[in-house]
Amino acid sequence: MPTNCAAAGCAATYNKHINISFHRFPLDPKRRKEWVRLVRRKNFVPGKHTFLCSKHFEASCFDLTGQTRRLKMDAVPTIFDFCTHIKSMKLKSRSLLKKNDSFPPTGPWNLKSNSQQVLLEHSYAFRNPMEAKKRIIKLEKEIASLRRKMKTCLQRERRATQRWIKATCFVKNLEANNMLPKGLSEHILPTVLNNLPLEDFKLLEQDQQGKTFPVL
Repeated sequence: MPTNCAAAGCAATYNKHINISFHRFPLDPKRRKEWVRLVRRKNFVPGKHTFLCSKHFEASCFDLTGQTRRLKMDAVPTIFDFCTHIKSMKLKSRSLLKKNDSFPPTGPWNLKSNSQQVLLEHSYAFRNPMEAKKRIIKLEKEIASLRRKMKTCLQRERRATQRWIKATCFVKNLEANNMLPKGLSEHILPTVLNNLPLEDFKLLEQDQQGKTFPVL
């Protein structure tokens, strides 16, 4: 005699005064596998005393020609309320969480572990405004130091460029005045500088002398 329905979330139980019939899972392996798939219960294996109630079958699935209501040979369960089952599972899990939260472990070690966990999950956060202020001041000092280094590098680059231009102008002047053999600058100067005419170097020298650095 069936006692209840195996469908998830179904509260139907056997009662001879209620017009609900209960039906065993089919013995045919293919049909049995299809029923199990439609029930959608994890790791569900029906036994010989596992039933589904008539609420999960459409009216066309029943053979009403005899005195009892029987399922047709090709009948499959298609009517399920999975949403209600999922909601009830969520409510149960929430109530369990609330129950666990209502009895937190006591002691200073628990408070310390919670604060450490928060800091691990939010490593960018500061414990207090003073710590944030100190961090900002430290970053401003680092930025100022990087600006000074950048300015020094630009000054060195400018001085090196001026020396290259002066040296190139000097060599090309000596060549122009026949004080150096022709073509000697090709062996002394880099290819990029050697290909420029002397007039361009004089303009570059004037431009370097009048150039000023932007304030960083």
